[in-house]
Amino acid sequence: MTFQLTYTTMHNPPEELHEKFDNALAELKANLGREFPMYINGEDRYSTEKQKAFSPINTSWHLATYQKGTAKDADDAVAAAKAAFPAWSTTPWQERVALIKKFAHHIEERVFEISAAVALEVGKNRMEALGEIQEAADLILYGANLMEENNGFTIEMDNDPIDDFVSTNISVLKPYGVWLVISPFNFPTALAAGPVGNALVAGNTVVLKPASGLSWGVSLMIECAKEAGLPPGVLNLVTGPGSTVGNALTENSDIAGVTFTGSMEVGMDIYRKFANRKFPHPFILEMGGKNTTLVSKNAKLEDAAIGSLRSAFGLQGQKCSATSRIFVEEDLYEAFVKRMVELTNGLKIGDPTLQANWFGAVINKKAYYDFAKFSADLKKAGTILTGGNQLTENGMDQGYFCAPTIAVDVPIDHYLWKTEMFLPIVMIAPIKNLDEGMKLANDVDYGLTAGFYGSEAESEWFFENIEAGTTYANRPQGSSTGAWPGFQTFGGWKGSGSAGKNGGGPYYLPLYMREQSQTRVKRA
Repeated sequence: MTFQLTYTTMHNPPEELHEKFDNALAELKANLGREFPMYINGEDRYSTEKQKAFSPINTSWHLATYQKGTAKDADDAVAAAKAAFPAWSTTPWQERVALIKKFAHHIEERVFEISAAVALEVGKNRMEALGEIQEAADLILYGANLMEENNGFTIEMDNDPIDDFVSTNISVLKPYGVWLVISPFNFPTALAAGPVGNALVAGNTVVLKPASGLSWGVSLMIECAKEAGLPPGVLNLVTGPGSTVGNALTENSDIAGVTFTGSMEVGMDIYRKFANRKFPHPFILEMGGKNTTLVSKNAKLEDAAIGSLRSAFGLQGQKCSATSRIFVEEDLYEAFVKRMVELTNGLKIGDPTLQANWFGAVINKKAYYDFAKFSADLKKAGTILTGGNQLTENGMDQGYFCAPTIAVDVPIDHYLWKTEMFLPIVMIAPIKNLDEGMKLANDVDYGLTAGFYGSEAESEWFFENIEAGTTYANRPQGSSTGAWPGFQTFGGWKGSGSAGKNGGGPYYLPLYMREQSQTRVKRA
């Protein structure tokens, strides 16, 4: 079987992947500091003010320089997308699909280069980075394939049974207009590519605004779009702070729809802003999580421990799908905690671009200091079995390295049981029975992912009762993380998402279109 890179296969890749990644990494590190433009109406645009990006692995590494865009840049991008919309939306869907697939294949061709850039800029390990960029391509391709499989979402309905008339009825899905995509820092390319690709193949034009100061992977993705031959104005990139560029985009009345990925606080602020418009507009919110792994006394200990570890500490806990709460039935609690500590203490920590290291740096200084605060609060309230400290040995003092942390004996009413930390901290508590664990699991505002370990019958009970959009049972590859387009859909309930439909799944692409019923009548 040919190796296919996904989050569930990346734990044992062929050596060839490491060699190609190392070559791409060496080339990038030999040419650090490159300046990247914005991209508006098919042209590169440079601003007066710049923003330098430094690596969280070593803050002396100047990785790239981005444009600090203005409100005018944002408005110009929206105007360009609006002007391009009539031609793009009426382009036959087959032609759009062909261009979008070409775009995705260009990303695949540059997977090692873009992965190395993302690893340096975000601090994720090489296999996580490679997985992200392949996922970016796969998310785009999945949407394009859905368009083909559904024949452009044009469906013939029944004809009216009217004597002396022929009444032909069609349901067709059509694009909205200019679509704004606001992407996050932790998956800067994949969580830009997925919404961008789906919006484009549906016939919308797009303005993309990445997380401030995190545009390397996205900028390389834009180069792939240029190489694919997307028409001017169809895809635009604006970089800069949310307080200026972000506000200008969300306040622009020509924005027809939005996909936002980020915190619940920021997402809900934008959502409320859109609710005050003259009429409703589509808004796809993909927000945070306070994700639970629930462990039965009947669980296979090693599967539960390794799966929980991977989901708690992958990307240093900075995934919206990360496990941050684990509830274990009392009979297995001590053995589970002991094994989790052993596995955590065995993690290789350091520069995550090196093959030997699995665990890297957190994203920035704020996260670094938040970790210190949360760890101090947990030490006061309970017991930290391992971690809880910032790491400074072996050159890690040059970056933002925090030890993977396990906390126990924390009162169940402590605020951190319900607060999304977005850091490498996991809290574990014993439960008398699974009913108690389920009640605790669902007693949060979020509902993104959840994992379970136990018997087959218990697993079915788990799926029936858990309030989350992405769920797994008995999965050693990750208890709550690792969804892949076409295999697992990814999305949340409650405060984790607004659409009720998951990315990388069969119902996601139609969110970027609206239905029109067409009736044509002629006399018989």
